[in-house]
Amino acid sequence: MGDQPGITRDRLHGAAEYRGRRFELIDTGGIVVDDAEYIPSQILKQARMALERAAHIVFLVDGRSEITAPDRDLARMLLRLGKPVSLAVNKADTGARESLAHDFYSLGIGDIFPVSAEHGIGVDALLEHVTAGFAETPEEERREDIKVAIIGRPNVGKSTLLNVLTGQDRVIVSPIAGTTRDSVDETIVRDGVSYTFVDTAGIRRKGKTKQMAEKLSVVMARRNIRMADVALVLLDASEGVLALDATIAGYAHEGGRGLIVCVNKWDLISEGKKTTFERDLRDHLKFLEYAPVLFLSAKTGVGVTRIFKSIREAYESATKRISTGELNRFVESLHFEERRIYYITQASVRPPTFVLFTNRTGPLHFSHVRYLTNQIRKRFGFIGTPIELKTKTKKD
Repeated sequence: MGDQPGITRDRLHGAAEYRGRRFELIDTGGIVVDDAEYIPSQILKQARMALERAAHIVFLVDGRSEITAPDRDLARMLLRLGKPVSLAVNKADTGARESLAHDFYSLGIGDIFPVSAEHGIGVDALLEHVTAGFAETPEEERREDIKVAIIGRPNVGKSTLLNVLTGQDRVIVSPIAGTTRDSVDETIVRDGVSYTFVDTAGIRRKGKTKQMAEKLSVVMARRNIRMADVALVLLDASEGVLALDATIAGYAHEGGRGLIVCVNKWDLISEGKKTTFERDLRDHLKFLEYAPVLFLSAKTGVGVTRIFKSIREAYESATKRISTGELNRFVESLHFEERRIYYITQASVRPPTFVLFTNRTGPLHFSHVRYLTNQIRKRFGFIGTPIELKTKTKKD
């Protein structure tokens, strides 16, 4: 991701496989033992959760640098856990100085592997050692998995919502804006459906993204939106609807994702202001009239469980296919005089895309697109997903 220290803060999970042995890999934030500062102490708390679950621990050090006191403190802490520990000496392709070899062994870890993470040197030997005791995993039936990106401005409650949805303290939560810098994911199974939630870093205005970590967070957040099936656009009710909220929602809308608007901290505003907020919400997000709006409190958990049903509906809508026969019967029921529509076919999903074969060239007027889209929704549903229409002449 980058050379700037502190870019990784939360623990990042990933499914991996080596020679038929499947395992979960957890990357923790940089650990500093006994640091009283809030963020370092929370990183250590997150790392301890990972260490308690781990079957094997890989302690990564920089092969070009002297072993430091914090390195020795961390090595002692890891060895006290009583779990297998391997020492990976990174950047070994640059030639770790022989004078440092004694320091590496002085950490008390017997299994040392020189590697280059950038070039893949020595990684096979490390993986062979780490996974030696892992059983080969048989091919399992694939469970339906819905990938959900939680997006929004910094500090609107994305990490708190992820923790509530997954039932565990998965990410660092603090009043400090920008605490989440990585894209953090967690998979849970509910009613036979697997949901993978991705808590993306808060997206800021371009003028506010001068630091490298902030720029990376924007790139990664937009990447995770593209990879998601459904996006939860989280707003802060106490701050109102801002222009940046509409910009962020636009990323998901333009990407054709299933989309749900979640208004967090709904318990913090008075009853008199709720009507005004809902009116402002629809005014600012007119292009999301198809998206359901859920009012909730991530902190108290009120209204959170309804999210699962909405995710499922949005996912099913975004991936729904309508047969050409059904669409042709739909065409016959239309009262559309702008041009003659011979027939419609569905070209793709995510978003549902329909091709109209007509007697005239050129795109439809916006008002006609709106009419046809509304009629398609009325007939076939498509809740929580954008719809795309394309036109072709019959000879095309």
